[in-house]
Parts: sequence; structure tokens; C-alpha cells
Amino acid sequence: MLEYEFMRTAFVAAAIVAVVAGSTGYFLVLRGQTFAGHALAHIGFTGATGAVLIGASPLAGLVALTVIAGLGMGFVGDRLANRDVAIGLVLALALGFGLLFLHFFTGFATQATSLLFGNVLAVSTATVWKLLWLGCVCLLVLAVISRPLLFASLQPELADAKGVNLRLLSAAFLAVAALATAECAQVVGVLLVFALMVGPAAAAQKLTSGLFTGIALAIALALFEAWAGLILAFYTDWPTSFWITALSTAVYIAAASPPARWIQRTR
Repeated sequence: MLEYEFMRTAFVAAAIVAVVAGSTGYFLVLRGQTFAGHALAHIGFTGATGAVLIGASPLAGLVALTVIAGLGMGFVGDRLANRDVAIGLVLALALGFGLLFLHFFTGFATQATSLLFGNVLAVSTATVWKLLWLGCVCLLVLAVISRPLLFASLQPELADAKGVNLRLLSAAFLAVAALATAECAQVVGVLLVFALMVGPAAAAQKLTSGLFTGIALAIALALFEAWAGLILAFYTDWPTSFWITALSTAVYIAAASPPARWIQRTR
């Protein structure tokens, strides 16, 4: 399997994305903002198709619009809290605009399918370097804001009283989540980002309550699902995204099962 260059490139790309998805997804689940992350993926599709329409790179459009949307959602803050209907309408509208842009540039159909459902086997070496750069930015910003972010996530009222700028912190984190979403889209597509970003993190929080152990476990699970998905895809000729989402679901169900909860309680 590793004799093929495209497989080696896919493994490297999946590893980069898994580290970013696991660490960012942990805070996304902890803060209860998983639906916002799902919305960012749909908005990113619009950015990618719009970029192609004007002759720019799909990845550049994906990153640009998701970051803008993440910053906007973060600065709006509590006014969007519990507004699932509003967020749902926005992401549906964004996906609709993406399809409209695709209508005006039908030659983008193959790339659009890759964006929607992912195609890690088609990732180039140049794209891997871009993913690595974006991943380093995500992890660096996350490392800087992780301590106040944890404080604001667990005790927002006390953090606000202590002078933590909750709105700025939320905007910074959602910008990181936007970059992570753009990276995940290269592996599983914008429609399946939820599986790689949220699944491992949610399973990790079922198994451990420690911050660093939880993040490490989320990264490990994301890495396992991404690499195992690639291996299964190679030997079965089924889509990689299918295997990654199936493994993500299976791991979460196993983590939420009564035996797993009993093991956690006995620690």
C-alpha cells in the first residue's frame, strides 16, 4: 500500500488533519458549539465554489469565508446562543449559494463532489504543505487561548467577572474552528466534517474528564479513524469518507456504551 506515493501523501495529510481536528473538536464539544462548526463547513463550500467562479483557489475561498464567518459568529456572541433555527437557515442558504455558483461553472462539478464528500487520495504534496501551515497556525492560537478558553467554557459568568473578554475569546476560537473545518474538508468533505471534528472529541469526553488526557485521546481517536479509514478504503475500494464516518460512529457508540461508562466510573 505504501509503495504508492498518493497513499503516503494521504496518510501524511490525514495525520495533520487528525491532530487539528482532535484538539479543536475537543473544545468545540466542550463549549456546545458543534452545530456552529457544522454551519462553518456549509459556509466554506460557498467560499470554495465562489472562489473557483472568479478564478481563485478553492482552498483559499474555503479558508477565507469560514474564517470570516467564524469571526462574525464569535463577535455576535450570546445573541446567537440557542438560535439553532437561525444558524440552520444560514447554513442552508450558504449551501444554496454554493450550488448556484456551481451552476454558473459546471466544469467544477468533480471538484465540488470532492469538497462535499472529500477525497484525501487526491491531495497533492503542495496541499499537504498548506495543511501543515494552517495546522500550525490553529495549534499555536489554540495553545495561547486554551487556558482562558477552558475557564470561559466551564464558568463563563465567573470568567466575565474576572475580566476575560468572552466575545473576543469566542471569536478567536471560532476562527480556529473555521481553519480546522477547512482542513477537515480536504479529507472527509464539508458534509462529513462533523464526523472527524466532533466524533473523536465526543468519544474522548465520554471516556475521560481530564483536559490534557481528553485532548490527547481525541487526537489519538481521530488519527486512528483517519488512518484506519484509508487502509480499509485501499483494500475494499470503498470511499475513504464512508469508512472514516463509519469508524467515528462506531467509536462513539462504543465509548457511550454501559461497559465504557462503568470502566470510567471505576477509575
